[in-house]
Amino acid sequence: MSGQQVLVVEDDRVINDQVTERLRAEGYVVTQAFDGPSAVALALESEPAVVLLDVMLPGFDGHEVCRRIQAERPVPVLMLTARDDEADILVGLGVGADDYLTKPFRMREVVARVAALLRRVDRAAELAATTDRSPLVQGALSVDPGRRRTTIGDAEVHLTPTEFDLLVCLAREPGQVLTRERLLADVWGWGEATLSGVATRTVDSHVKALRAKLGAGWIRTVHGVGYALEVPTC
Repeated sequence: MSGQQVLVVEDDRVINDQVTERLRAEGYVVTQAFDGPSAVALALESEPAVVLLDVMLPGFDGHEVCRRIQAERPVPVLMLTARDDEADILVGLGVGADDYLTKPFRMREVVARVAALLRRVDRAAELAATTDRSPLVQGALSVDPGRRRTTIGDAEVHLTPTEFDLLVCLAREPGQVLTRERLLADVWGWGEATLSGVATRTVDSHVKALRAKLGAGWIRTVHGVGYALEVPTC
């Protein structure tokens, strides 16, 4: 991962400098921003491989920054939030964030999450080039990995990159219950070093956002285990 460009957006200079120093020590090329407008400008200028983005920022907040960045060029975004509030998390995921960390966090976990996001991008590109790209069809649901397009009947379902990858993972094994750990490994590229209670809640939050877009009945929850894609019975 050495040499990859990372943009750190955090208005608290102490936190920004600490994260930046640690990532540079790991071999990343880091650019810093301290407010919303400069974050968007630097994202367009430097074209980072991944963005670490605080929610609360001067100018405009991290959700708006994420929305504007993703509109120009899809890029993995790790949201940094001071509140472990599900509504805030779902808003962030809805505008294109891939993951989130709640403050205070350990620098070791930041490094692990950044590495996992970059692995996920590389793996998605490899899968797109080497696997069967024919649409995955379950009832009225069609998931097209080649075109990265999802439809239910004649209606297109607009998904974030992570939501789409999660749906593809479930659609490749319809009816099978996939554990949170399996989804974290296949979609996010996380190993044992990055698994935690926060990590598994990441899966739950993305599934909730995906379920809201697909509608009721498509994703079955097996409490304490994981999730399965099924055709609604009604």
